[in-house]
Amino acid sequence: MSDRPSATDTTALWAPRYMGLPSFMRTPVVSDPADVDIAMIGVPYDGGVTNRPGARHGPREMRSASTMMRTIHHVTRVNPFDLCRVGDLGDVAFTKVHDQDATFEDITKFYAGVHAAGAVPLTAGGDHSITYAIFRAIAADRPIGMVHIDAHTDTWDEFLGSKFGHGSPFRRAVEDGYLDPKRAVQIGIRGAQIAPDGWDFSLNAGMRVIFMEEFTKLGVDAVIDEARRVVGNGPTYVSFDVDGLDPVYAPGTGTPEIGGLTTIEGQALLRGLRGLDLIGGDVVEVAPPFDPSGNTALVGATMMYEILCPLAEAFVARKSNA
Repeated sequence: MSDRPSATDTTALWAPRYMGLPSFMRTPVVSDPADVDIAMIGVPYDGGVTNRPGARHGPREMRSASTMMRTIHHVTRVNPFDLCRVGDLGDVAFTKVHDQDATFEDITKFYAGVHAAGAVPLTAGGDHSITYAIFRAIAADRPIGMVHIDAHTDTWDEFLGSKFGHGSPFRRAVEDGYLDPKRAVQIGIRGAQIAPDGWDFSLNAGMRVIFMEEFTKLGVDAVIDEARRVVGNGPTYVSFDVDGLDPVYAPGTGTPEIGGLTTIEGQALLRGLRGLDLIGGDVVEVAPPFDPSGNTALVGATMMYEILCPLAEAFVARKSNA
């Protein structure tokens, strides 16, 4: 074991990966967000899905798969556990899991406590509806920017009478003043729709929508440059829906769309966010029951690690500039 000091207790990472109780990336389990700089959190809720359920099982399986993560990034050489105190804050506890309004209140209250403690949240979902509830807590005092990787814009108005499904979080976030649409970029959008409502809302609101065909034409590096231009220097959230990837890489998801990003492209996009003022992130829509191999959970856990690295750097930069 190395004698090098670390901000995070990484003792558990030196044990065989199949031993011990699984926490996110084998970090310490904490109960007080004030004890960490970055809080990894599970939100096991999929009451907002419009197709296949199962994302409620995402956090548990991503925790298990995240034992495959190590400390030092092989490309950037960033060790987020040296830079910050990182811990697993557990799952949001629900009081009335079949009541969506009550569930959103539980999520918002939980994240409001995290935000008040000064910790940065990194979340494993759950379906994409949870991001709206998170925004209500961390963007209550000002609108934020967003890098959104997904097959869908998630800016539909409603589905079967509900305005708070997983196809609507960013429309609600814009309407309620939590998300600045002119500082939002949506990457990997594709798939036929019955109506253009979601596409139209995103474009008319001022979001930068990069459909998959444009992504392929521009290439990863140019898309990274465009994303950085759009979000600028302000506070920015990263939301990664695994259906942004082609289903050959992530079959365990609720609304798969062929013709998506490769895992290499997804990783490159996230690495390209270094230096931005990142204030949180999530990986959502991992539905393990549709992928018995466990590969989608591994993909989700790995993308969480890819977000964690620039998130840790951003936390340190804010602290240095305070």
